Formats: sequence, C-alpha cells, structure tokens
Amino acid sequence: MSLLAFFFLFLINSSLAANTNIYNVQNYGAKSDGKTDSSKAFLNAWAAACASTSPATINVPSGKYLIHNAYFNGQTCKSKAVTIHIDGTLLAPSDYNVIGNDENWIKFEKVNGISIYGGTFDGQGAALWACKKSNNKKCPDGDYGIDFLQLKQHYNEWSNHGCHNVKLQGMKVLAQGNSKNTDGIHVKLSSGVSIVNSQIGTGDDCVSIGPGTSNLWIEGIACGPGHGISIGSSGWKEQELGVQNVTIKTVTFTGTTNGVRVKTWARPSNGFVRNILFQHIVMVNVQNPIIIDQNYCPNHDESCPQQSSGIKISDVTYQDIHGTSATKVAVKLDCSTTNPCSGIVLEDLNLSYQNQQTEASCVNARGRVSGLQKPTNCLLKN
Repeated sequence: MSLLAFFFLFLINSSLAANTNIYNVQNYGAKSDGKTDSSKAFLNAWAAACASTSPATINVPSGKYLIHNAYFNGQTCKSKAVTIHIDGTLLAPSDYNVIGNDENWIKFEKVNGISIYGGTFDGQGAALWACKKSNNKKCPDGDYGIDFLQLKQHYNEWSNHGCHNVKLQGMKVLAQGNSKNTDGIHVKLSSGVSIVNSQIGTGDDCVSIGPGTSNLWIEGIACGPGHGISIGSSGWKEQELGVQNVTIKTVTFTGTTNGVRVKTWARPSNGFVRNILFQHIVMVNVQNPIIIDQNYCPNHDESCPQQSSGIKISDVTYQDIHGTSATKVAVKLDCSTTNPCSGIVLEDLNLSYQNQQTEASCVNARGRVSGLQKPTNCLLKN
C-alpha cells in the first residue's frame, strides 16, 4: 500500500484552544516556500509542545512546507493535550526516491490526547503512480502517507495501527482512480475508531479494514472512485486476529469496483469476521454492490494455494441498500466450503441493472431475508 501517493485534505472548523502554549513552526526555522526541508523545524516545535506541562498548540501558518520524513514520538510527552492547527500545506518530496521504501512519510506513535485540525497533506504521488503503471520493477513500494501507531483518545488521521478511541471527521482523501495500492484509510489492530462525514476517492479501497479491528463506526462517506469499503483481505496468516462489531452506514458509492465487500484468502486461518452491519447504502453504477469473496486471489499465482478459507464469517446484516449495479449480478456471496457463512441477513434490497432485474449468487451462504428483495434471495436457511 502506498499512501505516499495521496493528496490529502481534511477540513474541520476549530479555534485555537484557550489557555494554551502556542508554538509556531516558523519560529523553529520552518520555511513556507515549498522548497526548504522543514522536517527538523516541525520536530523541534513538537518537542517544545511535548515538554509543556499544560495544553499546547503547534501552529502551522499558511504556505507550503516541504517535509522529507517526520516521526513524532509521544512517549516522553508531558502535555496530555497537544493540538496541531494547520493553515498551510505539507508537501512530500516530489522525487519519490527521497523517501524510497521507508515505511512512513509522517508518523505519530504512542501519543495520548492529540488533535489535528485543518490543512492539506500533499503526498505528490503522481510520479510514483506513473512508475508503477509502467511496470518498472525498480519503483519503490511507497509508504503510508500519515501513519498513527498505538494512540489513545482523539485524532484525525489516515492509518490506524494499534489505536484506541480515534475520530476522523470532515476529511477529503484523493488519489487518481488508476493509482495502484492507494487505500484511502486503513484500520487494523485498533478499537473504537470512527470515520465520519468524509469524501474518499482512490485507486484502491476507500476504507480497508484489517485484522484485529473492533468497534469500528463508519458513517456519512462518499466513496468513489475506488474499490469500495472492504473488510479484509483476511486470512493470509494461520494465526490471525478477527474483525468484529463494525457498523458502516449512510455511504454512497459512485462508479466503484465494489460497494460493501468482505474478502478472505483461501488459506487455513483461525480468524473471523462477525457482527457487521451495512445500513442505508446507496450504489451508483457499482460493479459488485454486495460481495463476499472467500476465494480472494488477485494475482492468480502460487501465493494463492486454492485451499478453503479458514475465516469464519457470521452475523452480517445488509439493510436498506439500493441503487444501480454496473453488472447483472448485484449480490455475490461466495463463502468458504469448510466454514460456510451463517447469520447473513438481507433486508430491503433494491438494486437494478440498466432498468432490469438484477441477480444474486450464493455459495455456502446461510441466513434470512425480510422486506423488499431485488435481486431475489438466494440464501440457504440457517
């Protein structure tokens, strides 16, 4: 995944908190010319804010600030409330080789009580996308644009690993539709994350949900272009944490490859996906509006051993999903032969294809239906 390749923009109205110590990055040497590396200045401002024993605000005035790599470590922070208020634009290097295969462009780790407001994060990824599109084997993988690791309380960000009680709100995450491996927001090993009122358009999943995710809330999202919202891929490892208690509601998918998707590798695994709700979803010309794929194998090579998926999928509800499919088969539930899907609920589906009746395909899927069923139900009874 190469979030370096993203153009980021998220807007949240806020005023600087009262009674805080304010640290202006320009006072630490940051230049707003878009050419001078300001990484050290940002880190020095962060160190000063962290050393404060009271709430602290880092202020980024308007202008463009070139950041090569920045690692914000909160392990020694004394302040329990650091706000980063951005009026300007943070730029990644235009030459993707400067960052190369580093894991992150900007990383926050072990920070408790951080809030980030406003601004633009521009990953300047067009050159890397073009390199990958040319199938040049010397292209770097790219990295996470903004990565948050082992955080607590309140944040607005793009990639959550090991985080708790995180809120992402009012964001725009944009990449070209043909850019490879550019997931918009990736969540894994995290709990209590909410993603609300945001616009995401990418070359891969708008939101991808990895193993170890629980109590995730996604609401008010406009997705497209991209591959939809995906739980998975899961089940690559035999010992793997599950995904549970996920709500995805009031989402509009426009011209995407998939709508709501669960995907697992056909490999042995002790993982699971359970207690999932997809609710109030609008599909606009989506190729696979509703899909469970437990035989996920994008490259059709030896990395896919063609065994039965060990991931157990249960208690997944699809409620009030309507709109248009770009293909005749609007519902495809292809479940594991050894662990059939159970507890699937289809309630009030109304999906059409070129003003025609759509079709549903079910393999090893059990559950129940209620309300309108377009396409016609294909589930086996529980």
